[in-house]
Amino acid sequence: MAARKTTAPTSESAPTPDESETQTPELTYEQARDQLIEVVATLESGGESLADSLELYKKGERLAALCEKYLTQARETVENAQAVG
Repeated sequence: MAARKTTAPTSESAPTPDESETQTPELTYEQARDQLIEVVATLESGGESLADSLELYKKGERLAALCEKYLTQARETVENAQAVG
């Protein structure tokens, strides 16, 4: 397998984790949903550079996964409550 080539100039510092990446698990469902809405609106406006758009896309993917996690947990809670009651 060939080694991956990096195209970023060596003068730039290595990318650090996005603040939202480390903070995402601490968000509530509503906070994650609202941030996801903002990310989608920004991406749809088309005014960002390619690099910024890619970072926003990654952030959106993390936020969407977190929202899905919350919704799955809520669905399971409701199903368990219905099975008991």
